[in-house]
Amino acid sequence: MKISNSVLFWVLQVIGWGIPTVLNNAAKVVSGNLESRYYGLAELLLVFISGITITTLLRFYLKRTISFDAFRRQDIIHIVGGFIVAATLFALSFLLTIPIYNYFHGKPLEMETVIIVANILNAFGFIFLWLLCYIPIKIARHSRKNRVERLELQTSLKEAQLNTLKGQINPHFMFNSLNNIRGLMLEDVEKSREMITRLSDMLRYSLTKNDVDTIPLKNELEMVDNYIALSKIQLEDRLSFSSEISEILYTTEIPPMLIQMLVENAVKHGISNEKDGGHVALNISEKNKNLFIEITNTGSLIQAKGSTKIGLKNIAERLALLYGDTARFELSEKDHLVTALIQIPM
Repeated sequence: MKISNSVLFWVLQVIGWGIPTVLNNAAKVVSGNLESRYYGLAELLLVFISGITITTLLRFYLKRTISFDAFRRQDIIHIVGGFIVAATLFALSFLLTIPIYNYFHGKPLEMETVIIVANILNAFGFIFLWLLCYIPIKIARHSRKNRVERLELQTSLKEAQLNTLKGQINPHFMFNSLNNIRGLMLEDVEKSREMITRLSDMLRYSLTKNDVDTIPLKNELEMVDNYIALSKIQLEDRLSFSSEISEILYTTEIPPMLIQMLVENAVKHGISNEKDGGHVALNISEKNKNLFIEITNTGSLIQAKGSTKIGLKNIAERLALLYGDTARFELSEKDHLVTALIQIPM
């Protein structure tokens, strides 16, 4: 049965504080050091309630200041600071035993220096033991949660990869391309042969690159060029394309079909819906050891509302699995221009 973090915490709190306080009270009864059982019960409740209250506040503080994925220097400072404050408050709570003792015994409580020091050390010891239990449990639960989320993401990725494989060269694009090439053969046989070669290269690329995580940027750009060339047969002058990429970046590894899917999305849901066509611009640059891929096209995000967005979802999931939080994928629109931006570490 799956137990939530909150339920587990409170179960361990009650057990962790209940057992030592009860045993401590029982030891006083056996040794004859407990003059009044009512005072013993009141003292037990005081330690139990103050211990639970203070450590619950400590947990609240740690959850909001500590990163349990990887401890940093400031995390250690937060833990030590929280420990000192919590232990001091717990030690001060023992002062409440004085009026309680006076009430049940009708005489002032005489506390020797040794007893005061012992109570302070006990307070710090209890909080220290609590931290020794809480932090490893929290790390273990957090690690397990991360593993589960990663497995779920991997499952989603497999499904997304399957969708990508099915849609890399979608049948609609293939039929259009073949029909366009057939019409082109009546006008320019040589160019028709070139387009058939490009379509063949795209098919080969989609079938051979679906089982690899990354490929050189240069290979992906060849795929993009093929796609643009085939699209221009139908759209003709309605589609213009430009790119700005440094040759130094050609060997950079990126996920396959990444840029091609974004360019296809720009053409299919942007340029094709424009009466006068439009322009697709590809810009790839490097900054601070990060690769920035920016694709801008004429159009509007509203025009793409009817699409399934499977391709965009696939891109986001692949980036999350391959790069985690170090990757970024954004879509934005300004002045009738849609921009897709991808940032991945190099």
